[in-house]
Amino acid sequence: MGISKTMLFNDQQNEIATIAKGLAHPARIAILQYLIKANACINGDLVEEIGLAQATISQHLRELKSLGLLQGTIEGTRISYCINAQRWAEVKTLLVGFFDLENPDVQKDCC
Repeated sequence: MGISKTMLFNDQQNEIATIAKGLAHPARIAILQYLIKANACINGDLVEEIGLAQATISQHLRELKSLGLLQGTIEGTRISYCINAQRWAEVKTLLVGFFDLENPDVQKDCC
């Protein structure tokens, strides 16, 4: 069996790629923006707010939860989600570091 291509890259590169892939859908961005704005745990409101079917919303929530960006509780048939503030801060730090144009190693006058 061949080597996994992710093995060619360091942990930080793989983590940034995983996060980028997880954020790479406008519905997920809309969900995150709504949860941040609401600043509370949300359940059924997302279907009305986002305008997608419950099953589709659930898929996107699972993806965001797998990244650790959301935390949730299950009470019977009700599931509530909110932003995982600790993970959100970690991802923010990682992405800000990646996009840091003040880095002296970044060539500013290219092409």
